[in-house]
Amino acid sequence: MEYVERLSAVRKAKGITQRQVCDALNITQQQYSKYERGVNELPIRYLIEICRFLDISADWLLGLKDHEY
Repeated sequence: MEYVERLSAVRKAKGITQRQVCDALNITQQQYSKYERGVNELPIRYLIEICRFLDISADWLLGLKDHEY
């Protein structure tokens, strides 16, 4: 799961907390933390919202492209 490594890294690089992402997705921090750690797979509905919130492409997050754009 390529996104597990990239999700946490890009969030931190942009100076965004887990709480901010959770608020944007309207989910608990415990739930989001499980996505970042790879405990639970990231549902497509959250993938889309996370990419919009972090201003990144889904292809990059999923490891299909090497660049964020």
